[in-house]
Amino acid sequence: MRLATRYMLRLARRRWLVRAFRKRRELLPIVDQTASIGRSAILLFSTVRNERIRLPYFLKYYRDLGVNHFLIVDNDSTDGTREYLAAQPDVSLWHSDASYKRARFGMDWINWLLLRHGHNHWCLTVDPDEFFVFPFCDTRPLRALTDWLDASSIKSFSAMLLDM
Repeated sequence: MRLATRYMLRLARRRWLVRAFRKRRELLPIVDQTASIGRSAILLFSTVRNERIRLPYFLKYYRDLGVNHFLIVDNDSTDGTREYLAAQPDVSLWHSDASYKRARFGMDWINWLLLRHGHNHWCLTVDPDEFFVFPFCDTRPLRALTDWLDASSIKSFSAMLLDM
């Protein structure tokens, strides 16, 4: 990669971090259980709005996969989503009534939470209608994948989204 390209990517990353820092003021903590996050916990970050009907399966799927704690931003839900999530023992919940679009479709909020709580953890960033599938996920937990990534000195990877 050329030096100019690397420099431009670095500038873009700084711009996203500054945006996340500014957008943090739009988040109001509802339930903050981040003190209970263990050192080796796998974290999941998500932004939701009126997803109450999907949440039981979503949480069960990722708990069964091996996620230890959920950090979720509720974007002004009116269907009981906030109340349902607040009652979960492994969920930290924030609320925002600000524009989802102006927060880069929630990514500014998620980036702030990642900055605050995601260091030295494996983190998943997904929507409530997205399910992470990896080789042997039906027989091996997410911890097996993260252990392999750690052993291979791989710090991150992206995944493809198939919309069906």
